[in-house]
Amino acid sequence: MICLLLALFAHLFPAAGSGVQERTFLAVKPDGVQRRLVGEVVRRFETKGFKLVALKLVQASEELLREHYAELRERPFFSRLIKYMGSGPVVAMVWQGLDVVRVSRALIGATDPADALPGTIRGDFCIEVGKNVIHGSDSVESARREIALWFRPEELLCWEDGAEHWLYE
Repeated sequence: MICLLLALFAHLFPAAGSGVQERTFLAVKPDGVQRRLVGEVVRRFETKGFKLVALKLVQASEELLREHYAELRERPFFSRLIKYMGSGPVVAMVWQGLDVVRVSRALIGATDPADALPGTIRGDFCIEVGKNVIHGSDSVESARREIALWFRPEELLCWEDGAEHWLYE
């Protein structure tokens, strides 16, 4: 509860010069877990300076996946996507930082690995769009919805990051 109040206070009254801290949802998909890329994904977000506030290994239910990908339900690949995402464990994460949604999308790379630049997660580790290693929220609104689907409020940890002083003005 204290963490939620602190997050609300920080959102309403950001520190001078610090900008608004956002949260985003990321999930290392079953192919990324099977290929042992979880540590590499975490390393890239930590190195960038973002703060990890939640992480868990889950076997996602079909119900959760259908709700998560609800906006894609009319697409021809929807059933394959649900089956694939339920085919193995997923590492669900919440990251926090200045402009984290937009910057995360840049770190992840284009949805189609053929369009993803070298140096991005998908550009470095993916070949086909159907096995593109990672999901990242595409907007602040999507991040809020996805975080609420995958995590209970008490699973989001509020902790003091000593590196923030060296990252933000």
